[in-house]
Amino acid sequence: MVSYLSFLLPFAPFFVTFLLFFLLIEQISYLRKKRNVPGPNIILPFLGNAISLITKPTSFWEVQADLAASLGFSVNYIIGRFIVFIRNTELSHLIFANVRPDAFLLVGHPFGKKLFGEHNMIYMFGQDHKDLRRQIAPNFTPRALSTYTALQQIIILQHLRSWERLSSESPGKPISLRLLARDMNLETSQTVFVGRYLSREARDKFRDDYNLFNTGLMKLPFDLPGFAFRNARLAVERLVETLSDCATQSKKRMSEGDEPSCLIDFWMQETVREIAESQTAPPHSSDVEIGSYLFDFLFASQDASTSSLLWAVTLLDSHPDVLRRVREEVSRIWSPESDTLISAEQLREMKYTQAVAREVIRYRPPATLVPHIAMKDFPLTESYTIPKGTIVFPSVYESSFQGFTEADRFEPERFSEDRQEEVVFKRNYLAFGAGPHQCVGQRYALNHLVLFIAMFVTVLDFKRHRTEGCDEIMYCPTISPKDGCRVSLSRRCSRYPNLSLN
Repeated sequence: MVSYLSFLLPFAPFFVTFLLFFLLIEQISYLRKKRNVPGPNIILPFLGNAISLITKPTSFWEVQADLAASLGFSVNYIIGRFIVFIRNTELSHLIFANVRPDAFLLVGHPFGKKLFGEHNMIYMFGQDHKDLRRQIAPNFTPRALSTYTALQQIIILQHLRSWERLSSESPGKPISLRLLARDMNLETSQTVFVGRYLSREARDKFRDDYNLFNTGLMKLPFDLPGFAFRNARLAVERLVETLSDCATQSKKRMSEGDEPSCLIDFWMQETVREIAESQTAPPHSSDVEIGSYLFDFLFASQDASTSSLLWAVTLLDSHPDVLRRVREEVSRIWSPESDTLISAEQLREMKYTQAVAREVIRYRPPATLVPHIAMKDFPLTESYTIPKGTIVFPSVYESSFQGFTEADRFEPERFSEDRQEEVVFKRNYLAFGAGPHQCVGQRYALNHLVLFIAMFVTVLDFKRHRTEGCDEIMYCPTISPKDGCRVSLSRRCSRYPNLSLN
């Protein structure tokens, strides 16, 4: 060992010099890309500001937003990658409108391609992307959405009942809704998306793998054994394999003439019809590809929906007049004692509850940032060009507080028929994205939130247990209340509806 060190000792000055030279080049490269844009002037080697992003994500993005106040954007450096944070709404639209091979690639996560795999809808461009969106359009017709709302309501009611029972077992001790809402949404997604094709055992494994994926999203991207990111990537592979098998089963049932009972059935029914008419399978319709696209739906809906449900409870608790109006509206239209589900027509009648749902999503947009990668140098403004390879973060959150009347107030009335701020300030309402990759399932997501609000406030009484800072934003990976929304629950209705899944 001593002789080995003695051999290396003469080379030490060269190693140190090389290291210092590399660090200097990295710093110069960062400053050259930064130019006069607001952002840190000195960065840590390689890591940049990754530590603060991982340990304190809320304050990290708040600082980026403050830095961006003057120009509408700011810069930083994370794990060897130069990043641009977009605060200005019009600049965000510029990014959303230019998802194409010679401009920007939507990635969904800074290291998404490695994590999600190759067959992923968010990486598609041009005609391929248009063709795929056309193929999935039957998944969100009024008929399909009506099928989903029935499934959604039954699962919501089952979970509300279990939440109330859990709360009653520990009187005076609040329960956190974050994990409970996430489990409810995962069961909802499983049932709505692939329904009968997942056995109970498969559902349990599915939940465990999705939890591994969720954990890895917020960790450093070290793709090595034992690291959370590696566990997440392998979990995605298993999830896609499971969803691909569901697609295989659904194709078989739909080719035999069965009626659709879940999202994959509506999709495969149309696919089977196209195959019968043209004698060839439409592009992007292999089971593996469909499994990957189903995972896209899951990723897009699962945590975002959990975030919105938690903020709905939080904001209804802190705005008792809004809560009172929602309860009055829902009670005029639907009663849990009726032993019937909320119909599509009744759902449309809940105008104020729908306005509340829209305002929850505006006030606390769950997916606050939509990362893109610059495929080539791109002129963002007359004076600044985004360098190729930059990760660009348009902020949906910041846009939600621009333009709207008294944007810092939680005010559902802004979405009333009289004010229609969703039309007047349409360009600022970016919770569902914009451009060619705008969320195709936004009606499904809004229905889910409206149904949850209507049933939660009608079936249950709730009391939020507030502590200092409980309403502060926490990233996990979408935003949620810092305390996980701790509440005590009790039954409000005389009895629970007598409904169950067939």
